[in-house]
Amino acid sequence: MTLNVQKRLINFLEPDAVKATITDVRIGLGYTAVRTANGHTGVAWTPKAAAACCTHFQGAGTLAGRPATELLTIGLATANALLAGLPKPTTTKEEVISTLHITPADRVVMVGYFAPVIANLRKAGCRLDIVELSSHHGDTLTPEQGIEALAECTVAIITGTTLINGTLDEVLADVGTPRAAVLLGPSSPLCAEAFSGTKITHVAGSRVREADAVLRVISEGGGTQLMKRHLDFETVLVSHT
Repeated sequence: MTLNVQKRLINFLEPDAVKATITDVRIGLGYTAVRTANGHTGVAWTPKAAAACCTHFQGAGTLAGRPATELLTIGLATANALLAGLPKPTTTKEEVISTLHITPADRVVMVGYFAPVIANLRKAGCRLDIVELSSHHGDTLTPEQGIEALAECTVAIITGTTLINGTLDEVLADVGTPRAAVLLGPSSPLCAEAFSGTKITHVAGSRVREADAVLRVISEGGGTQLMKRHLDFETVLVSHT
């Protein structure tokens, strides 16, 4: 049976996780940050809490000092911190959507709501469908309504948070044969090996450039817009040869 993307990522990083120790964990309102003993930091979106009390994570106060292996299975931020310590893969810093050269002939389906990207796509004149769990953004499709659109799209743009909430494999199963499928967002792990054999062609994620600043922003409730000046946004291409 084909391993899902989360399991592929964990298997790829386990040899490095056993040698790493977590020294700092910040679970903020918008993002989580993890720093390892070698100074590398990773970030990932914080899932919305469903706790019925004021404690949102029962392990709070016990995470720093743990081996990375204990947090790798529960935290994409841990995976991104470990990836930051590995030899850097070949990436591009060019804005990923512009490299796709989208035209009015394209049908683009976006899973997740990326407001700055939406404006540029509408300027390109393509047909655009946006699939969202929540409807507060207005004219969007539900996941059920998005199945047909995903099957017919020429370009798929998928939020990296699907890797956190466990829906990425389900989304990819609905995707047809697009010319490009992008996993997008600061959470997206820059690890082509985890996506080989999937329909993902580009992983557009982030690297933490100024760790102390990112940790402070996250601790004080900040999100992408406040963090981005301290991040490097990069894209890794996924080979399917």
